[in-house]
Amino acid sequence: MNRKIDHYIEDYYRNSKNALFLTGARQVGKSFAIRKYAEAHYETYIELNFYKEPKLCQLVEEANGTEDLLQRISLHAKKQLKRGETFVFFDEIQICPEIVTMIKFLVEDGRCRYALSGSMSGIELKAKKVRSWPVGYMGEKQVFPLDFEEFTLALGVSQQVIDAIRTCWEERKPVDDFVHKEMMRLFHLYLITGGMPAAVQTYIDTRDFIQVEREQKDILKLYRQDIKDYNPGKELRINELFELIPSELNSPNKRFVLKDVHDNARFRNYENDFLWLNQADMALPTFNVDVPIAPLKLSEKRSLFKLFQNDVGLLACQYAEGIQLKLLQGETDINYGAIYENVVAQELHCHGWNLYYFNHKTQGELDFLLERDAEIIPLEVKSGKYYTRHNALSNVLEIAEYGIKQAIVLCNDNVRDNGKILYLPIYMIMFIHKYNQTKKLIYNLDLPDFMKQ
Repeated sequence: MNRKIDHYIEDYYRNSKNALFLTGARQVGKSFAIRKYAEAHYETYIELNFYKEPKLCQLVEEANGTEDLLQRISLHAKKQLKRGETFVFFDEIQICPEIVTMIKFLVEDGRCRYALSGSMSGIELKAKKVRSWPVGYMGEKQVFPLDFEEFTLALGVSQQVIDAIRTCWEERKPVDDFVHKEMMRLFHLYLITGGMPAAVQTYIDTRDFIQVEREQKDILKLYRQDIKDYNPGKELRINELFELIPSELNSPNKRFVLKDVHDNARFRNYENDFLWLNQADMALPTFNVDVPIAPLKLSEKRSLFKLFQNDVGLLACQYAEGIQLKLLQGETDINYGAIYENVVAQELHCHGWNLYYFNHKTQGELDFLLERDAEIIPLEVKSGKYYTRHNALSNVLEIAEYGIKQAIVLCNDNVRDNGKILYLPIYMIMFIHKYNQTKKLIYNLDLPDFMKQ
């Protein structure tokens, strides 16, 4: 599979001599991406996995300086470290945070190129208090499950088709009817497989949803094991929150209600548990705001939120048996709203957006609020055929003090521009990025002559 992270890694090492640290949830493809790059560009590739071989921590911690550490790595790998031709990858570094401190000196040595990766890294490295963070010597990049664009390309859709759909999005014109129907079929397939690389590759290889589901269940087992391993004493409580995500999203307002955990539960007692799930990239909290006015952070309510799964395929796997066939056949007894919103949440998250929603007693609820250049763009997600009925959105657009110029409704229908409201097919969420992916931000400073040397 050709992924966006592959291009990022290529560009990073082309323009920087620093190490690269990939973060993200388990099984999103961090290690595979590094391995793929290193094996294609370097004569010698060495991978040290601290999870599979915990004794390697001793190799790092007992090293007497950079030269000693490099000799130890060479001896362990039984490979010569040739200058400029060797790539070293430290995987699962949450087990051995000391390597983060050493990276500065390894990069300065310049003999090899380096990458690091780890699940739960943000939490574990803070907890173990890395002695010295290598500022200026290590870049950091989060890796996500395949987004919908990556998914379509992996299944064989040509880049030319994606570009043609992107043109329709930019020019606000309908997609060819045949292409639109096929993209909707692909979107419903994505609801089942999600974006975990192992699940997607299994579908490509077998077309068997039973095997896809088996891969997804294995990933969920890893998540539960992480909860158990990294939270002694709290694992039952955090696991309960994680397991409640599907049923809470299936409720009428999709808001996470702590009473469903325990009758006397209080947010202040569970706040760190929700924070842990978020930092572990297992769940995506979407916070309520009082008013749809920038900056949204100022009116954020931390105790009112929706909690989405980090991957829609894992969410489908957590639902009742047989949902895969129902999704493909479009059966009406499924709450598509929750599943559609989960896709949108994970796409927005990986495209750089902070996740917010708006709920007001009289004005109603908006599924998502996007904030860009001090402007707010409401985004509604409609899974049914009555997608033009959106009382809350109409109410908010009529309030002049909010100053909202444009709103988006994602639905099953084709593109339709209705003035302030732009109706888009749900699959066009793949184009809604916070930052333009093609433009450059260049500023040339022309100094007065008296300031020039």
